[in-house]
Amino acid sequence: MTDDPLAEAGYLDVPSEQGGTASRGWWDANADEYLDEHGTFLGPADFCWCPEGLREQDAHLLGDLTGARVLEVGAGAAQCSRWLVGEGVDVVATDVSGGMLAAADRYDAQVGRTTPLVQADARALPFAGGAFDVAFTAFGALPFVPDAERVHAEVARVLRPGGRWVFSVTHPIRWAFPDDPGVAGLTATRSYFDRTPYAEVGESGAVLYAEYHRTLGDHVGELAAAGFVLDRLVEPEWPAGHDRTWGGWGPVRGARLPGTAIFVTHLARPPA
Repeated sequence: MTDDPLAEAGYLDVPSEQGGTASRGWWDANADEYLDEHGTFLGPADFCWCPEGLREQDAHLLGDLTGARVLEVGAGAAQCSRWLVGEGVDVVATDVSGGMLAAADRYDAQVGRTTPLVQADARALPFAGGAFDVAFTAFGALPFVPDAERVHAEVARVLRPGGRWVFSVTHPIRWAFPDDPGVAGLTATRSYFDRTPYAEVGESGAVLYAEYHRTLGDHVGELAAAGFVLDRLVEPEWPAGHDRTWGGWGPVRGARLPGTAIFVTHLARPPA
């Protein structure tokens, strides 16, 4: 946990630079706690797209990966990439958090696999242009930076023409509702169009955590600007018998509101 006690939390205007760099420190400090809470559901080597439990082995959103070189952005403890390694895929996992990558090393030892890991900000990927055929992230990077367009531009740069970019995020409609998995989370209390980030600020005034909202139109516009074409928008339904609660996700809200949006895209043209 941080040495800077929490002083304020809510929808706050924060300096973009602070908001964009806060996630590294937050995930470093909270990696173990997060994995203690969610590690069983995620598994050490399983590719889960979202709290609804949609898995790549069933959805095949990345397509045929035979002979492909794959990049995971915002990999956390690299559970998805580790699963791909087990499937014989050539994959590299990146994350900004050293704490999460240390957990990834422990998971590698646990399952007996070696997952290529690189510490990197998703807005400045340390790879040559056109180095990958497919890139993806499951709730990584994009929600935690004020300038997601830079992430899309970097992914476009490192993908080959026609390359696939697939990412899951909290469904934008959720931003209008309280982050509550019960009935209190079914009444809209904010404007869907209010893009003020959720932030946590320490007593020092430093931004400890920041998460950013984008409308569906924002996501599509940023993708188009980077040269991507949207092939599919997947909104996983809450499956029958899935009783797990994860933050604001749970069966009560899941029966009525989408919780996750997964954008399946391809690079139509090289970045400008």
